Amino acid sequence: MTQKEQQELGKTLWNIADDLRGAMNADDFRDYMLSFLFLRYLSANYEQAAAKELRGDYPTLAEGDNRTPLAVWYEENAEDVPFFEKTMRKKVHYVIQPTYLWNSIYELARTQKDDLLKELEAGFKHIENESFSGEFQGLFSEINLNSEKLGKTYQDRNEQLCKIITKIAEGIADFSTDSDALGDAYEYLIGQFAAGSGKKAGEFYTPQRLSDILSEIVTLDSQEPKLGRKKNLDKVIDFACGSGSLLLNVRKNIVEEGGTVGQIYGQEKNITTYNLARMNMLLHGVKTNEFEIFHGDTLKNDWSILSEPNPAKKVEFDAIVANPPFSLKWDASEAMGEDFRFKGYGLAPKSAADFAFLLHGFHYLSRQGTMAIILPHGVLFRGGAEERIRTKLLKDNNIDAIIGLPSNLFYSTGIPVCIIVLKKCKKQDDVLVINASDYFEKGKRQNFLRDTDIEKIVDTYKNRTEEDRYSRRVSLDEIAKNDYNLNITRYVSTAEAEKQIDLKAVNLKLNGPEGINAKIKAATDLHNSFLRELGLEEIH
Repeated sequence: MTQKEQQELGKTLWNIADDLRGAMNADDFRDYMLSFLFLRYLSANYEQAAAKELRGDYPTLAEGDNRTPLAVWYEENAEDVPFFEKTMRKKVHYVIQPTYLWNSIYELARTQKDDLLKELEAGFKHIENESFSGEFQGLFSEINLNSEKLGKTYQDRNEQLCKIITKIAEGIADFSTDSDALGDAYEYLIGQFAAGSGKKAGEFYTPQRLSDILSEIVTLDSQEPKLGRKKNLDKVIDFACGSGSLLLNVRKNIVEEGGTVGQIYGQEKNITTYNLARMNMLLHGVKTNEFEIFHGDTLKNDWSILSEPNPAKKVEFDAIVANPPFSLKWDASEAMGEDFRFKGYGLAPKSAADFAFLLHGFHYLSRQGTMAIILPHGVLFRGGAEERIRTKLLKDNNIDAIIGLPSNLFYSTGIPVCIIVLKKCKKQDDVLVINASDYFEKGKRQNFLRDTDIEKIVDTYKNRTEEDRYSRRVSLDEIAKNDYNLNITRYVSTAEAEKQIDLKAVNLKLNGPEGINAKIKAATDLHNSFLRELGLEEIH
């Protein structure tokens, strides 16, 4: 499927969503729409794998027979079903009973069956509790099929679900629905719903173009970025992963060039977004044994694999990406000051957890790894506790680059943000400062980064190039003289220098033999000669 066709699929699904949701909140309808799309993907993937496994035994149905081929095979081969499902668990890592496959659900919707809602509920529970051997419990926990938002009565809700499912099935019938196509459509819809959610969108969505920058940077060779991308990454994490798009972008960069990613890790506090991330991984063809998304509070560090106090058992990551909530209020208690993540740096202020998030990720960064995090500009110059943390990171030569971005790139805030790139083992003894604040396309509601803007940022970082009014390699001595203040315009101003005015040239232009004043006098004299001929008073 071409990129244009993928975009068309995304737009088709969005138009369906926009048409059907009516007065329903975008966030609420998002959860229904994306869950149905997820069920569609799981079903198609499972049926394709089943057809491959059963080969000639996979039933071919007559025209007009609206049963699923797998349902027919189950009926005719009941004694072989346990072995078949065991095989499928090994190969695709899940099973789905034929009655809960998308085409079975669609047939109930198409024919307006009264038991659609009940079957759909049972299907979601089946997938949560049985399909993945219990690994995906609660996957649809936020999907309330009995919500009055769908209709006041059971019959109203059933009819609305029939309409939604039928429209989705018909809308995607003409498109390829492989994992890449549906995965990209899923991402497109998340972006569109984020736009409809406004301020709430920051909870789950990093604009795709920003995601592109971070994922490009962390996949480059950590010591010599100009050598290009790494061949392999052992472990990757996003500790505020939202819908998982950053992690998927990192994986895509490595896999596209024939490399491998060992394991993907993500953490998300919001339960709805956590479920979106798990679905997103599967929709993009990431196997269940290749990723682990944890539902928990990053700052409290309640994930067992990360809370191990023994340094010898510490998990480390080759690539860390994050877009945590900006300036979040948090519990910076005295006890937290003894936490191994913050010890030696101090605590971020209670009013802004930005550096708490940064230090959390940095603690788990491997010596060969790269971390890129999006934070508000304030972390670059605010004083107090943040100044002390920033100073230590700079003195230890852990800050590799600062990238200033344009304002109004996010749905959730209009403030300008920056990307901070960190390394534990860094070759250069300076900080690359990039001021990309003037490079964007202005939109109606928000600004956008163009392909050329992203390429310029990544190429500048990769080659560590300096350009007037855009980028500079700033020595640690200069930063120290500025009291470790990293305000970007202090080092790279986009303002154009005032032009030097040649006063002698200006004077000559005004008062010289061919100057403006001489021309005025000549014109005045000529005009007065005409006035004299007419007997009129001259002008002076």
